[in-house]
Amino acid sequence: MDTEINTSVEDHRVRGYCAYDWGKSAFETSVTTAVFPAWFAYLFMEANGISMKLLGSEWTADAMFSAAVMIGALFVAICAPSLGVIADRRMIKMWWLRVLTILGSVSCILLALSPYLGVSLAWVWAMVMFMVANVGLNGAGVFYNALLPHMGDESEMDSISNKAFASGYLGGGILLVVHLVMVETLDGSWVIPFVMASSGLWWLGFAQMTFNLVPEPHIEDEMEPMGLIASTKMALGEVKKTLLGIKEFRTLFIYMIAYFCFIDGINSVTALAGVFGIVVLGLTLTGLIATIVIIQFVAAPAAIGFTKLAEKWGTKKALQFSLVCWCFVIVGALSFAPLELENHDEFDIQYTWDDDQNTYVATARVGVNNIAALPGDSEQDWALDHEDILPVAQNTDYDGGYAVKWAYEENGNATPIAVSLNATSLAALEATMDESRFSYSIVNGTLGNATSVGVNHPTSLGDGKLDFIPKTVRSLVWAPLGMTVFFQFLLLGVFAGALLGGSQGLARSMFGQMVPETRSAEFFGFFGFFGKVAALLGPLIYALMTVWFDSRVGIFAISLLIVAGAIILRKVDVEDGIAVAKAEDVRNRTVTQE
Repeated sequence: MDTEINTSVEDHRVRGYCAYDWGKSAFETSVTTAVFPAWFAYLFMEANGISMKLLGSEWTADAMFSAAVMIGALFVAICAPSLGVIADRRMIKMWWLRVLTILGSVSCILLALSPYLGVSLAWVWAMVMFMVANVGLNGAGVFYNALLPHMGDESEMDSISNKAFASGYLGGGILLVVHLVMVETLDGSWVIPFVMASSGLWWLGFAQMTFNLVPEPHIEDEMEPMGLIASTKMALGEVKKTLLGIKEFRTLFIYMIAYFCFIDGINSVTALAGVFGIVVLGLTLTGLIATIVIIQFVAAPAAIGFTKLAEKWGTKKALQFSLVCWCFVIVGALSFAPLELENHDEFDIQYTWDDDQNTYVATARVGVNNIAALPGDSEQDWALDHEDILPVAQNTDYDGGYAVKWAYEENGNATPIAVSLNATSLAALEATMDESRFSYSIVNGTLGNATSVGVNHPTSLGDGKLDFIPKTVRSLVWAPLGMTVFFQFLLLGVFAGALLGGSQGLARSMFGQMVPETRSAEFFGFFGFFGKVAALLGPLIYALMTVWFDSRVGIFAISLLIVAGAIILRKVDVEDGIAVAKAEDVRNRTVTQE
């Protein structure tokens, strides 16, 4: 009977642990990966155009987004080890989890206010709230992960960790399907803000199950409460002591270096995939969300599958296999490229001769990126200079001066506009294509058939350091197969989804097996520190490579980190790490009893 009661308690505890992953994944999927990158890119480009001048360099939306991810992780990276030391000596793991969850989820909810603050402030507010939400998410993750060693023994670690990740992918996937349906079927400027707010509420709501079902791990001889200064000094002293005693936990720290490298690559790819797809590949928001839905529902069963693989091969070998596969996936992503434009209705600006009016009628392709809204922006100046031949209308949503946008009817269809397009005005427009991200097509009439694609258009390849890769693959594979960039990205989603849950779950499980239970928060604080510095480094590398070269070079640089992590992982002796952790627990419990 006692065994049945204990089993029931453990089941409730694991269920509560998995519920947190189910809830927080709404922010990680609907916000961080799916909707927010495209929305942020839209808000940024609406205010600034393709880029803005900052610190002497041109910053694009994806570079700014990666910088936001980087800065949001910095605070947690610095504080995590010290907070972990205190949490190991006081029964406050659940308290910190609760506080940081509220911080993150409420900031996510407040993202919904962005479009109501005006064009010039909308993207700034969105970036700040996103950074604060990431502080909450990453900080809560330190204490959430520190609970893992208390959920069961090392033989159950792979199963529990992967169950939690599988729950996260299912929970985030279900809500993402709802958001996809809303984005596709509902009109109105309130839809995307609702996605932001509902994601925060989903996270906060399911976290209540965790708070109710997961008990605070017991600590013998709990430390008495201390003042802020005394607690900080004590925590920093213990962190210093641990670092000086690094030889004692040599295996664990070798693993953390490997983890630092490969998780940097994996997390950076998942965090930046959305904005890469929108800015570089020209994906639509709907296409991006559909791909991420596929990832979620592939990742959930794959995470459980990697548990079986770990049972057969061992955690280390299963994790190494996933990292090798990740390298192939990322290199494959470099080959993705939109197909060259062929049909008239694929071009952003379409000029069609109207025999009845004896003039050209211009329309804007539905879904084309909008023109930067701020007066004085170079793209806004371009639109105004060619206003007489572009399908544009005054932007009534902007009240800071005269601004134009693409002309659409109230139902979202393109508005045909008669224009006076002639050889002179066309030549003036063509002269701007060297710096344009748009394209145009002319059919029939006095000018005959003609097309032009801007240098910064997603289909334009050849100027980047690595553009020979997508250019070659597009010519040999994508074009003959007729595979659009949406299906290319979808292919990436299937393979990435199959690896994502397993690699993350096994990485956390392997660390949990080698961590002393009596010092779980401290070591998971270091685990969080390495993970958050990695979260800092990956986007920084991507941002710098994108600013200095281009986005594909940024992705390639990140892939090298996974290669480095896989090589270092070979030197990790898991059995030695487990033995050292058990010896440390025995020593700490003996000291406590004395």
